[in-house]
Amino acid sequence: MVLRSNKLVVCAYHNVGCRCIEELLRQGAYIELIFTHEDSPAEEIWYESVRDLAERHGIPCLTTDINALENMERVRAIEPDFIFSFYYRNMIKPVVLEIPRLGSLNLHGSYLPKYRGRVPVNWVVINGETETGATLHYMVEKPDAGDIVDQEKIKITFTDTALDVFNKVTQAAVTVVARAWPLLREGKAARTPMDIRAGNYRGGRKPEDGRIDWSRPAIQIYNLIRGVTHPYPGAFALLDGKKVIIWKARLRDGQGEPGQILSQNPLLVCTGDGLLELLSLQAEGDTEQIPEQFARHHIGAMTLFE
Repeated sequence: MVLRSNKLVVCAYHNVGCRCIEELLRQGAYIELIFTHEDSPAEEIWYESVRDLAERHGIPCLTTDINALENMERVRAIEPDFIFSFYYRNMIKPVVLEIPRLGSLNLHGSYLPKYRGRVPVNWVVINGETETGATLHYMVEKPDAGDIVDQEKIKITFTDTALDVFNKVTQAAVTVVARAWPLLREGKAARTPMDIRAGNYRGGRKPEDGRIDWSRPAIQIYNLIRGVTHPYPGAFALLDGKKVIIWKARLRDGQGEPGQILSQNPLLVCTGDGLLELLSLQAEGDTEQIPEQFARHHIGAMTLFE
């Protein structure tokens, strides 16, 4: 069935939200209302603004929760065909998901059912995965568990940071929306049941989760560093009681006491298995520095990271 009118309500945030909205608009979709978020003053805002995008296109935009009673009533009055969620941070209640005539869909930043839940891009890098992707699926009460409409895989290289992977996932998301929207509009899109037993679920991460355990193998610490480096809060350790963020490192051969500074030039630190050469560091209260600068100002007689 071809819809004569395809009214949409979109919940969106971040670059994925902007790019997917742009793709829907490019294909002539009619977006009646957008819900987004106020930016958090505690968060580094490095991504595009959905609110600014909505303003440029003359689309009404709210930063209050779609689940609020007055917003639910506003959505009901629109009588949308679909609700889309593109990196919206609030869980949408089942009563809202049931409003659109043809369903509510979410774009998730992993190749489901792997890495259901929060911050999947950071998790795949931290865990050393070699691929991930983007998945468009119907929303149900359980997070990231509804029928799959379309997916696109991307490769993760050994040197990719979480930002590199996020950019690849963003493009994959646009590819998925570009393919899926004409089929959804015409009632021809696939609905493949998701087997969540074949995947996994991950929770959110806090800045303190970036603390380095030097007893772990160098490869695991390396993956943590690249998984939370810029624009994320960074992996950190303590040196003489002061917090030091390690923004970039690479693997080197060798052994020693975990946390021991084996060499200052190059700056080599021992782990539970192998060495890490630290390439960019930032001591608390200081600027980001290359190893030579850091060693000169901060290491001195200290020879052990905690």
